[in-house]
Amino acid sequence: MITSASNGKIKAIQNLMKKSKYRKEENLFIIEGTRLFNETPKELIKEIYVSENAEKSLENELKGMGYEVISDNIFTSISDTKTPQGIMAVVKQPVYQIEDIISIKNPLLLILEDLQDPGNLGTIMRTAEGAGVTGVIMTKGCVDIYNPKVIRSTMGSIYRMPFVYLENEEEFERIFRQLQERDIVTFGAALMESKDYDLYSYEKGTAFLIGNEGNGLTQKALSLCEKYVKIPMCGKLESLNAAVASSILMYEAFRQRRGGNP
Repeated sequence: MITSASNGKIKAIQNLMKKSKYRKEENLFIIEGTRLFNETPKELIKEIYVSENAEKSLENELKGMGYEVISDNIFTSISDTKTPQGIMAVVKQPVYQIEDIISIKNPLLLILEDLQDPGNLGTIMRTAEGAGVTGVIMTKGCVDIYNPKVIRSTMGSIYRMPFVYLENEEEFERIFRQLQERDIVTFGAALMESKDYDLYSYEKGTAFLIGNEGNGLTQKALSLCEKYVKIPMCGKLESLNAAVASSILMYEAFRQRRGGNP
């Protein structure tokens, strides 16, 4: 049993919890809770840790698997949740290639530019799975998808929704050329020269661009988009939450692809 906060494995867990750079270097991340543990493909699990009190109640989940026990006070101190469920795991990061994401027939894609809120990204990933999105593309300025708060918000969709990060502006520009070559239309969520979102057809290859929560899409991104969409609103609102706006666009595409009329 691990009983010391200075234990090397405990320090590694804390680094994976708190440091994006460390997660990237190690190609690992942390998941917590029984639901996420059960959702995680077993081939991705590297190490399993359980709290002393939870060990007996987790017998079914842990059957046939190796794990280490951590004393309750140490487990609570390293947990990222208010009410730890007594189980966490070190997980290998899934790997996807941009070509695999954009080469699908009539793809439905999301391109996220500099999205910062962990809850927004997690919700978008979860909703994307439900709406039949085929892949999510993110700029380097987006929040780390392996942030524990993002992981929890995805509710397991991180294992089923392909995603990639673009490393620089050159890659950002290149992806638009690649989409255009494949007749995938890019729709920027913006007010400039835009039409209401339900006036377009999204039945063929489609990519929605969603910008930063506070600033929206950059001028660079807007200049690369083929078309612009807006969500009409009552009252004095200027914009919607990024996750909400994304959900509306994704589900309109889903509705049309199920047979609805644009």
